[in-house]
Amino acid sequence: MLNTRNRAGVSALILASLASPVWGGDLPAPVTDEDYLTVSPSEVALGQLLFFDPILSGNDNISCSTCHHPKFGTSDGLSLGLGEGGVGLGPMRVADPQNLPEHRVPRNAPALYNLGAHEYTRMFHDGRVEEVDGHLRVPIEDGFFATVSGVLATQAAFPVLSPDEMGGQVSENPLSKAIRKGQFSGPGGAWDMIAGKVAAIPAYQQRFEATYPEIAFGRPIAFADISNAVAAFMAFEFRSDNSPFDQYLRGDEAALSDQAKAGMALFYGEAGCAACHSGAFQTDHDFHAMGQPQFGPGKTLIFEQGARDEGRFRVTGQPQDLYAFRTPALRNVTLTSPYGHTGAYADLRDFVVAHLAPSEALMTYDRAQAVLPDLPVADWEVMDTEADVAAILSAIKVPDRSLPDDQIDALMAFLAALEDNPNRLGVPDTVPSGLPFEK
Repeated sequence: MLNTRNRAGVSALILASLASPVWGGDLPAPVTDEDYLTVSPSEVALGQLLFFDPILSGNDNISCSTCHHPKFGTSDGLSLGLGEGGVGLGPMRVADPQNLPEHRVPRNAPALYNLGAHEYTRMFHDGRVEEVDGHLRVPIEDGFFATVSGVLATQAAFPVLSPDEMGGQVSENPLSKAIRKGQFSGPGGAWDMIAGKVAAIPAYQQRFEATYPEIAFGRPIAFADISNAVAAFMAFEFRSDNSPFDQYLRGDEAALSDQAKAGMALFYGEAGCAACHSGAFQTDHDFHAMGQPQFGPGKTLIFEQGARDEGRFRVTGQPQDLYAFRTPALRNVTLTSPYGHTGAYADLRDFVVAHLAPSEALMTYDRAQAVLPDLPVADWEVMDTEADVAAILSAIKVPDRSLPDDQIDALMAFLAALEDNPNRLGVPDTVPSGLPFEK
């Protein structure tokens, strides 16, 4: 229940918003079926099984859902995840004392909501997989990418190549050995190796034949088929377009509370959130340097020193892209803690306040906010190095500011009105490999 001070503040915001053109003209149009990829039911059902099946990993112990589970907003509840060498699910996932991870996953596991919308042409925090003028741009050259269905299926092909995510640690299985040698396509390559494992399971072979006619006529299962099916499942399963905000856009005035309407007026008005969090899913799909704390292993090449993550700069080489990361979409943001490319903030309200004043927030960051399972690694090298912190600060292009508590309350109410956690096929009881997986 709102106290008297907050009720007065919200009422004032509502009255102001009713007179503002932001209230009507600058809200996004309602989402429709035409905004999304078209997928087939058989491909979606096949993709569901593959998404939850550890058969795609080097040690048959990690699935896509390990780091992107519906229970945790299609993320994992950790600041930086543990793939290979971890046991358990979500925030309860810990390092396996019998097989300690070599590293944490360098970046926070992003949510998967609405990735099947046509407007998603960039993937990952740095956009290193993107569609430009109808052509895919990827960080490695391989003919494989000409065989996938699009940018979402391309994204789905990369986690299996990461030793820290799904591939396995150095030389502990055939897949990790192929990855170490840079062998991805062709005989002995990582993708063909996984496709062979899947094809050896009769139930999968039958489902692929039923889904892709050319396989029924004798073409072997390729990893592109696996990626395409997983992408179809993600596009269908995690389509989120029936939140109270969506209902309001479709004409239901009662779908939003007065406080959420006040937050919406702020978001699309004087608070300026929509300058970056624009469009149907509250993202401009662009990259901005917002001074997020950097910890963990960073995103560097093998021969480089340090634990920096310079974001979009590593893709473009442009100085203006230093420490810039993609604007995250905000659908179901209330479910996807922690927040930021390193998951630096466990609490959404704390993140919003820090986001308003990024320079001050970086300098006063409380490291207890990070959700990091115990691991004998150095996590804070960058934050303990004055020059690195100064470099992150210098990249910030927005001034610090603050909003009164009642306006933060209203923004939080609006963010809660973006929640629509879809539950379509859900988690399967079993997968064709028969392997156990986290439910």
